[in-house]
Amino acid sequence: MPRPTAVRADAVLIQAVIAGALSFAHLHDLAAAAGQTGWKAWAYPISVDLLLVAAWHRLRSGAAKASAWCWFLVALVASLGANVATAGLLDLTDVPDWLRILVAGWPAVAFLGGTLLAHGARTTPDEPKATPTPRTEPAASTTAESPTAPVPDPAQPATPTPAPVPPALVALARKVAEEHRTRTGAAIDTSTLRARLGVPMPLAEAIAAQLT
Repeated sequence: MPRPTAVRADAVLIQAVIAGALSFAHLHDLAAAAGQTGWKAWAYPISVDLLLVAAWHRLRSGAAKASAWCWFLVALVASLGANVATAGLLDLTDVPDWLRILVAGWPAVAFLGGTLLAHGARTTPDEPKATPTPRTEPAASTTAESPTAPVPDPAQPATPTPAPVPPALVALARKVAEEHRTRTGAAIDTSTLRARLGVPMPLAEAIAAQLT
């Protein structure tokens, strides 16, 4: 089953063929009545239709629309004029001189219009040009760079800073150490010294370091 769009396209095509054939015949009859006999009478409707097609093609392309509309109207007036003239409003056996002049001068008009439409300058929209992106230079540092502090090595243990020992406590520790040596005959160790003095181990180590 054919689609509805195909049926509509065929109907439009048939209508266009009928209208074109009638317009073609009217132009032929008018040219023949104006004294253009033989093959020349058949060439007139062809030139009018070709000018219409060229103007319509230029209109569809979107370039030089003013010129295309001008020549489209010229060809349309020529086609409509022939249709009206052959509808009984004009005696084809006695064509006026001004109409003979128009028919005789039509080839030059059609040639000029077809040449301008086919070989005229076509204006195309300008393509946007890519603007170059300005290069930004890195700003110079205005502050002096501070020397980098040495990073401590995690593999090496930090050396503890010995705590300050009051001189009176050192004197007391010497007395305790001498009593321990007199009683035991050996030097006092750090743990015993810490227990006898009642001080923290770091402070006891600092006092022991001064006793040696």
